[in-house]
Amino acid sequence: MFPGFSKKKKAALTAYDPALKRPALRCSICTGEQVAGFKNLSDGKFEEVMLIRNESDLQAFREQYGITGNIEKIY
Repeated sequence: MFPGFSKKKKAALTAYDPALKRPALRCSICTGEQVAGFKNLSDGKFEEVMLIRNESDLQAFREQYGITGNIEKIY
């Protein structure tokens, strides 16, 4: 083990209120970039949480927030 380095810790489950926000992916049509976050149900604003570069990033987002099922895509 190298000094100053530690094993990667698993992300703790973070809560969000499904009555107020819905998980969503904001996708760019031109570049294909995807950003995971939450869409506010009352005003429609999007809150960015993390950049999705591959399937493992998406899986990490799902695990961190306990999301199952489909995630809405916003273009």
